[in-house]
Amino acid sequence: MTELIDAIDANLRELGKLFERDIHSNDTVENSGFDQLKQNIAQINTLLGSSVSKPARWSDLHRHMHFGMLGDLHDIIEHDWPSVKAGLRKSLYGEREPVPVEVEDLGALVSKKPRGPVATKLLWERVTDEDFERLVFGLISSEHGYENPEWLMKTNAPDRGRDLSVYRVYTDPLGGTLRQRVIIQCKHWQSKSVGPSEIATLKEQMKMWEPPRVDVHVIATSGRFTSDAVAIAEKQNHSDSALRIEMWPESHLERLLASRPAIIAEFGLR
Repeated sequence: MTELIDAIDANLRELGKLFERDIHSNDTVENSGFDQLKQNIAQINTLLGSSVSKPARWSDLHRHMHFGMLGDLHDIIEHDWPSVKAGLRKSLYGEREPVPVEVEDLGALVSKKPRGPVATKLLWERVTDEDFERLVFGLISSEHGYENPEWLMKTNAPDRGRDLSVYRVYTDPLGGTLRQRVIIQCKHWQSKSVGPSEIATLKEQMKMWEPPRVDVHVIATSGRFTSDAVAIAEKQNHSDSALRIEMWPESHLERLLASRPAIIAEFGLR
């Protein structure tokens, strides 16, 4: 189910690029990705069977796929699939059913419970590049106020890196709910700091994940940032641009992980 959800996310990201052209809402969707979308939805339907209640907007999703116009695709991307995906994730596990974790033995996890000062230096050299990405993904997946975390595959990246996508949710009792799309890029760099050239390159790479618009660009690193990189980020954040850059160096991650000892133990950071 999780693999199919990720596959549908990828289908819709590609199909969303159709709206970059001059199109009409009553045009028929003519793209092989739309057929793949239908196939993936059909597989989910098979997995759900008849004993599991269908998520909200399930019938709307199928109706829009049946008509297959660009206006229908827009509704699928903006309304149907976000609602369906949230319902699918919620129904994956029952209220009393254990949620799987990335450890073989929970007893071993408990036995490694970290001790010591709250914000001590972590052993970042113990984790691989992929482990570091999984660690950051674990942070955004478990945190209140973050919705729909996703892996974004960047196949043309020299280091074959992956970006993470998540929505940051702010709720104001008077102003309503605001959702910001956040793209997180993970840099497990121990021997060098993130410099101004990396900041400039990553800003350009944000365009490949639009639409929808990217509101916040987070650069998470197990190392540090140069003073020039910090200056560029601060200049960007004080400009008229809607894109905000956030820097998560090792010290910031260590503060976040201090209150999450299970993640520290899972990745053997102490």
